[in-house]
Formats: sequence, C-alpha cells, structure tokens
Amino acid sequence: MNEKESKHSPSNESGGAIRVMIVGDTGTVGHRAAAILEGEPDINIVTTAPNGTAASIRLRRAAIDVVILDIGLPKRDGLKTLPKLLEIEPDVMVVMVSTLTFSNVKTSMEGLLAGAAEYLPIPLATRKKEKDKKEAEFRRELLEKVRTLGAPRKVSRNKQRAPLKIERDHKPDKLIPKAPRGPIKLRQPSKIKPEIIVFGSSTGGPKALFSSLAGLPKSLKQPILITQHMPPTFTTILAQNIAKSSGRACREAQDGEEIIGGNIYLAPGDFHMVVENRGGKMILRLNTDPPINFCRPAVDPMFTSAAKAYGNAVLAVILTGMGADGRNGAKDIVEAGGTVITQDEKTSVVWGMPAAAAEAG
Repeated sequence: MNEKESKHSPSNESGGAIRVMIVGDTGTVGHRAAAILEGEPDINIVTTAPNGTAASIRLRRAAIDVVILDIGLPKRDGLKTLPKLLEIEPDVMVVMVSTLTFSNVKTSMEGLLAGAAEYLPIPLATRKKEKDKKEAEFRRELLEKVRTLGAPRKVSRNKQRAPLKIERDHKPDKLIPKAPRGPIKLRQPSKIKPEIIVFGSSTGGPKALFSSLAGLPKSLKQPILITQHMPPTFTTILAQNIAKSSGRACREAQDGEEIIGGNIYLAPGDFHMVVENRGGKMILRLNTDPPINFCRPAVDPMFTSAAKAYGNAVLAVILTGMGADGRNGAKDIVEAGGTVITQDEKTSVVWGMPAAAAEAG
C-alpha cells in the first residue's frame, strides 16, 4: 500500500461513521481489509499507511476510532508501532491482522498483552468451498470487531467535537444495539467455599486474565478453568504465557484428564471444554460440537457443565469480550447456588459479555 491519501483522505470526515486507518504494506492484509470495509455505510476508511512512521504521523492528523494493523510487517515494525500509536491516542482500538504463522501468532500475543484490542488471522485456504467459508467468516468477524470496538469511540468523539459535515448519506447502523443500560442488581455471593474457579473471556481477555491471575494468592488450591475465545496455536502460546506470568502450572486441557487442584486448564482453540463428574472424579472433556455464539471454544458449555458437576461450589468470572457468551452458563451457576463475578464497564475493552450476564441479573 502506498502513502497517498487521496482516496481515503482525513478531509473526508464522516461524523456518523466509524473512522478506520489501515496500516500495512502488503496487499494480502491491507487490500483484503479495505475490500471488506469499503462500501459499508457506517465505516469510513480515513487513511492508509505503509509503515509505523507514517501511521504515527497520520494518527496525529486525523480522528481515528479503529486501527487495522498488519502485525506481520518486516523487522517487527507492526509490534514496534503498537505502543507508539497507543501513546499518541491511548483509547484508540487496534485490531491486529496477519497471515496465520507461528511467528505472527507469537508476535500477536505480545501485541495483545501490550494493549491491542483484538487479533484476526487472515485465512489462506486453497479449496474453493473451504476458501469461501473462511472468507465469509473473516468478513463477518472483521466487520463485527470494527463496529463493536469503534462504536463507543465514535460516540465519545462526536460528543467532544463539533458536528462534522457528512459528504455522503449514511444509513442508520442497525447492527449495533442502542438500548439504554438498565440498572444492575447485585446478588449476594455464595457462602460456600468454591471448589473450582472458571473464567470466560474474549476481546481484551488475555491482558485481563494476566491481571486477574496475578492478583490471586499463592496459597490458592482450587483448580482454574479458562475459556478464552481464540483459534488453535494462540491458545498454546497463551497457556505458556499464563504459566510464566502466574507462576502456576497451566496448559491446554487434554480430553479425559483429571482436574487437579492448583492447576490452570485452558480450552484449546476449536474445542469446547466441559467438566464431567465420573463417579466423584472430575474429568475434563473436549468436543467439537457446533460453535455457540459463533465461538468454539465457548464459555457457556464450560459454565453449565461446571454447575452440573460442582453444584453450589463454583466461582465464575466473566471478563471483557463482545457478545453474550457466558450469560446462559452464568444463569446455571447461580441457580445451582454458585457465584458469578463480572468485570466492570470502565476497565473492559468491550463491555459485552460481562454486561450481558450482569444485566440479566
């Protein structure tokens, strides 16, 4: 991608649209992202930049809600660019995009822990049927992430700035609900000492997980189960990073293994992780049942199975993430007598999953 801004100029202000900057010099990343976002009435590609230096200059010039960043740029320029962008605009939402290689996955995990909101791998399927399916999934996920992450930024920006002239008509965004937030009524926590702690998280989750696990006492003996919305390979690296940062044994769960106190078990990418009580022995099972809430692994089946296996001795934590995954499972946990904690709106990258459970009571 070149440095020209004539097509996506900062002067093309669209006050009613989510404003996007694409950073990357490869046609694979930049062109595919642009092809999906262009023509969407509620999204405006304000500018493009071939590298980190140009991106920093343009972020200072234009109001940007979401940055699409090619994390696979040469010489780790994508990863070096991330903190510079967040220093210029701490609240800008950065979605990292790259081809799915082990090197890019490791770099992307560093980016998530450094403050990027989300990562999205570009599909490289060769068979037409598989390629069409993966392209459709990539399109859906990219649009969902840009809209969900950009909407709060757009609202905040428009409150702070004078109304901007809109040069073309934009249809109302019907994909992002505008329902007012209802009052949240807190439940009393269970007086039963939990026998297991279960975490559910998505967008912004890795950083929130690290913070949450770091705050747990070293003397804690309960096993911890985690479902984080992530594809394969990512969960392998996440487990390694959790083990290193928390000082606790952490690995991807294996089908049929017994749950041991003090250990952390992470749902592997593309597998639901559930608990099974086998004659009083708690076992982890993995399955490839259909995605739930577009996700596999999903939080709901883990929560529901934990409630069934452990009854009122479950403590559940729902961290930042888009969507409503975890809400139905949380209902099962509280009905069994367990306790659910949700992250608050102020500290969440996306107050979707926590809000869904909290507002459902």
